[in-house]
Amino acid sequence: MTNPRPQGGTKAATVLQDDAVDLNTAGITAEEQREAQEKYPLSFLHLTGVTKTVIDWIVVAVAVWVLITAVSAIGSGFGMAVGDRAADIFQLAQNPFVGLMIGVLATVLTQSSSTTTSITVGMVAGGLPIEIAIPILFGANIGTTVTSTLVSLGLSGDKVMFRRGFAAASVHDMYNLLAALIFFPLELIFAPLQRSSAWLSEQLAGEDAGPVGALFDGAGAAVSVVTEPGVALLEWAVTPLGVVTGGVTLILIGVILILAVISFIGKMLKALLVGTAQKMFHNAIGRGPISGVASGTLVTVLVQSSSTTTSLAVPLAATGKFSLRQIFPFVVGANIGTTVTALIAAFGFSGVEGQTALQAAFIHLLYNVFAALLIMGAPGLRTLPIKAASLLARLGAENKMYVVGWVAGVFLILPALLIGATMLL
Repeated sequence: MTNPRPQGGTKAATVLQDDAVDLNTAGITAEEQREAQEKYPLSFLHLTGVTKTVIDWIVVAVAVWVLITAVSAIGSGFGMAVGDRAADIFQLAQNPFVGLMIGVLATVLTQSSSTTTSITVGMVAGGLPIEIAIPILFGANIGTTVTSTLVSLGLSGDKVMFRRGFAAASVHDMYNLLAALIFFPLELIFAPLQRSSAWLSEQLAGEDAGPVGALFDGAGAAVSVVTEPGVALLEWAVTPLGVVTGGVTLILIGVILILAVISFIGKMLKALLVGTAQKMFHNAIGRGPISGVASGTLVTVLVQSSSTTTSLAVPLAATGKFSLRQIFPFVVGANIGTTVTALIAAFGFSGVEGQTALQAAFIHLLYNVFAALLIMGAPGLRTLPIKAASLLARLGAENKMYVVGWVAGVFLILPALLIGATMLL
């Protein structure tokens, strides 16, 4: 079914509409160009040309330094606040289902799985048991899907476009829920991710890791040298507050810095790379599942935000240019690409702390890689997210209360109820 042209529109309006489609085919729409420019954080400097590009990349590098420093500060603050009492402090989260819901809620509230995973990596380095961290990392994958769902609501004025756009958004929900349903019970029973991530981290950062481990440990030590002055300054600033209060304050400062810097990096990279990302999207999305997964991974690594990547898919699916079956692999790739942030965060630590932080980052990476291999490789599983998303989109297009119930129920009400029930028991 094709969308009719606006009734009563002028010839100029028709030309503008056709121009928008041409720009979209080229890889970037005029609206996205304007949006990227409006959100460009350094617009007040009025930079142009090579000078702008050089300064932009320097600023991105400094922002990455702030990110790693903030994660290191969280690890230091967590160690100060709880010492060797991490297991007691996180008694509530020892229930894996509660940990899962904490990951969902934390990611929904921060609108960034990268924030949740980076904070978790820092806390693991500070003493949080890896068994508690694993469900939180699972939950982060589920929580991150809400952003593209909210983006799709902007299409609610057009029933057909909303159905397509919401299907593209909710296929991310369905995929991550299916992955959790498969791997969460497996992890609870057999712990394959914990075991494989422990082995990998030992090979790269353990005492007997050999040349590769020495290289990784050297890289971690080098990063620590660069970030230690910032962490030391923050520790000095909270010292008058005492060990526990100072540690909690340091954690809060780290969280605030991560929230700010991840948002900032996302805006900077989107302004720098939105054209490139869109062109890659258009060039690769229709070439098959492997190409779609690879392009989704690469675009997300470039823009450092799976939410940005999946949000790109919503308007393009809404126009009908790409089918849900073509969009799906790209969304899967976004899940893999977003794990890079946690790996970057792990470089803020060295020694034993570096090994445990790296293990947490590897868990997030392996979970998403294994889920992609299993679900995309099994025809029976690969079609389930598409069918479920299509059904929900049809219902939501007929009655928006289905959309409200889905978003509120899965991302807010259910997590809150599970956490509350556990606290009462």
